[in-house]
Amino acid sequence: MAALEAALKEMTGGSPDFFDDEFAILDVEAISDASLDWNVLIALFKAHGLNVVAVRHARDEDHATIRSHGLSIDVVSKPRHEPEILKPELESPAVAPPVEAEPQVIIRNMPAMVIDTPVRAGQRIYARGADLIITASVNNGAEVIADGSIHIYAPLRGRALAGATGNTDARIFALTMEPELVSIAGIYRTFEDGFPQLQANLPVQVRLNGDSIEVSSVKLAG
Repeated sequence: MAALEAALKEMTGGSPDFFDDEFAILDVEAISDASLDWNVLIALFKAHGLNVVAVRHARDEDHATIRSHGLSIDVVSKPRHEPEILKPELESPAVAPPVEAEPQVIIRNMPAMVIDTPVRAGQRIYARGADLIITASVNNGAEVIADGSIHIYAPLRGRALAGATGNTDARIFALTMEPELVSIAGIYRTFEDGFPQLQANLPVQVRLNGDSIEVSSVKLAG
């Protein structure tokens, strides 16, 4: 608990309204201690402006205890857009075909939510099971979330969280990047020391590179 409290203080920089009563899902996959004090844990996050609503990767034997504290069990599923590889079956396994057939790739496109008005401070938009497309600015203090990728055809000055259910292939695109925070699949980055210097007049993308956030310019064709 002491290590967790220190990490929360470092993340928020001591600001009491950093999270502003947001909802949180706790991922306990890396925790081996079965004797978690859920009352203390929930209170700790609440003290830093986070309302715990669900637990991910909990052991089956802990589900009843977790639910008794008013929390839900978050079930992790595969990203919907993940390609399915269909390999041809051989009529006779003893006879190899003279030419190996190319596997057929079926890509299920993720739907999109479109927002064409500015997202103002204090507003939160969540594209559940979808990409999020915004044609107006996302202002400071606003938050946009998507299970898929986020496309902003205007300045991004608030927070943007893509791949909210664990999609590591999700990305964030914006014409102008001045964000408070960006996150891909739960891995986040803030910019207290300023945004990286990139080529001027080009859109910017945010994506995961291993376990870290990578920011780069988008080079336009033509």
